[in-house]
Amino acid sequence: MNKILIVDDEVNIGILLSKFLTRNGFEISTSTNGNNALEIMTKEPFNLVLCDYRLEDTDGREMLRKIKATYPDTGVIIITGYLDIKLAVELIKMGAYDYITKPLYPDEILNTINKAIEAQKAINQHINLSSGTSSKRESKEEFIPEEFIVGIEAASKELLKQIKLVAPTNFSVILNGASGTGKESVAKSIHFNSPRKDKPFIAMDCGSLTKELAGSEFFGHEKGSFTGALYTKIGHFEMANGGTLFLDEIGNLSYELQAALLRTVQERKVKRIGSTKEIDLDIRILVATNENLGEAIQKGRFREDLFHRFNEFNITVPPLSERGVDIMIFAEHFLKEANSELNRSVTDISNEVIECLMTYNWPGNIRELKNVIRRATLLSEGNQIQLKALPLEISTLAKANTIEKAFGANIVVNINKHNIKNASIEAEYKTIINVLKEVNFNKTKAAKILKIDRKTLYNKMKLTNPEK
Repeated sequence: MNKILIVDDEVNIGILLSKFLTRNGFEISTSTNGNNALEIMTKEPFNLVLCDYRLEDTDGREMLRKIKATYPDTGVIIITGYLDIKLAVELIKMGAYDYITKPLYPDEILNTINKAIEAQKAINQHINLSSGTSSKRESKEEFIPEEFIVGIEAASKELLKQIKLVAPTNFSVILNGASGTGKESVAKSIHFNSPRKDKPFIAMDCGSLTKELAGSEFFGHEKGSFTGALYTKIGHFEMANGGTLFLDEIGNLSYELQAALLRTVQERKVKRIGSTKEIDLDIRILVATNENLGEAIQKGRFREDLFHRFNEFNITVPPLSERGVDIMIFAEHFLKEANSELNRSVTDISNEVIECLMTYNWPGNIRELKNVIRRATLLSEGNQIQLKALPLEISTLAKANTIEKAFGANIVVNINKHNIKNASIEAEYKTIINVLKEVNFNKTKAAKILKIDRKTLYNKMKLTNPEK
């Protein structure tokens, strides 16, 4: 039977949780303060601790630190009365399984508890198998390279699971995902966690290839093999020999080049243009696309036989809009990078900016977020990113969401509703926001739909957002 320790200074909550979880097959102990809870843990082991963040003698952050330092096999869920995105990210980075807010809903908390216990058991089993002993501890993400940012949302955990599963194999992999989702970072993580990690990782952007030079880029050429071939060139296949070749935007290749590629992929041999010598290849191939290759096959734009050569394993990289709190994990990472690059010392992100980042739909995904944080770091005047450092479309969307949240579906300007002029401003504002949302804040498209020029749109947006 799984054992849970409930730590909450609100006695009634402890009693209710205890009764509910006992009925669902758990063995429960309770405590109303941190010191007593830690003393209980010295006497018996627990699978999980449910700990309120605000306690009489300590807080959830300190409890988490002490529990993980002394009892790393025990999972921890922090409970609090309010949602704080920064705190949630910090606690989960420190090792908490999850951070949930009151009121507590029975089905939700039971589901979270079961997942936390199973996750902790899997982590403990993995560590024991890899070390040969339960006393030797290793990091949960011990093999993920620094540039791959590990998220905490379900979509991110599933992505990490897929990477861990396929990395040790020699499978070819198709990485599906919208532009900017980080497909190359996923490809690098697969490579650096494979037996080929000490061999080359060669990335090639198929979208930037011209038809005339593609063959030379892929296969290489001998000096004098065609006009302008002033030297011998090694192609990407040969450069990646022994390691991994990553082909980005594979759907952009011409049908003719796909045929040449198929032969090389099938036979694992390459011949430089102008040469009669075949070179044996030992490579793993990872490809990425932001389009549906199944539809491209149906339309005759992509070879089905080549698709099946690549499609030994398939990973979908989720868009940033589906990664919840991970947005702030990425943002903090990019803030550190930008500080280093720009020689700045911006250490914090304001709550207003956090709300903007969490409500924006991120059509450009991780790449767009990186650019936004980099720009905001440059524009920030103090040590904190403020709202005025964000692009207009992001802050305007956040303002719309804030007003909509406060007043429901109606956009309400904080002025006399019975004034006709004000009512007109209200209606105009609502129309502009709705159109901007429909076109992912493409201001040129929005202006066209609204039948106004881009400058007029900018002026109207500034009018509704005077901080700009």
